[in-house]
Amino acid sequence: MSGDGGSIDEVLDALTETPARITALIDGLTPRQVRTAPSPGEWSANDILAHLRACADTWGANIATILTKDHPTIRAVSPRSSIKRTNYLDLDFGPSFEAFASQRTDLLVVLKSLSPEQWECPATEIRSGRPTQQTVRTFAERLANQERLHVQQIGQVVDAIRAA
Repeated sequence: MSGDGGSIDEVLDALTETPARITALIDGLTPRQVRTAPSPGEWSANDILAHLRACADTWGANIATILTKDHPTIRAVSPRSSIKRTNYLDLDFGPSFEAFASQRTDLLVVLKSLSPEQWECPATEIRSGRPTQQTVRTFAERLANQERLHVQQIGQVVDAIRAA
């Protein structure tokens, strides 16, 4: 994606590619390996997937809210705090990944059906007491950018696990 967050097509492509990229990276790893962190205090591939699911839950819900309400006000929620209300960290990688991929399919159906104008539907996000203007597009870009970084991280974790 370009430095400005990318075109709608670039955002859709990035969101579409994430599940396949993760599948390719973890191919051949055992359930134990996907739960192994390369070093103490670092995240395993399973931990990263749990975080990506929390991001998808949080920002996907924001997108849904924007599409169903007229200029809503949304309180910012950190995926790092929202993950604590889930069991994602305890789930085995396979079922957790299937849920992630299914959720992604559902989100893409919604996003691909939107007109360019709907991508720009606004919301006010309250973060640390300060309002900022967001749109469906900014939340989708945020999700795509977060995933790009963390898929790279999964690659680094997998490389370290395979080298050990």
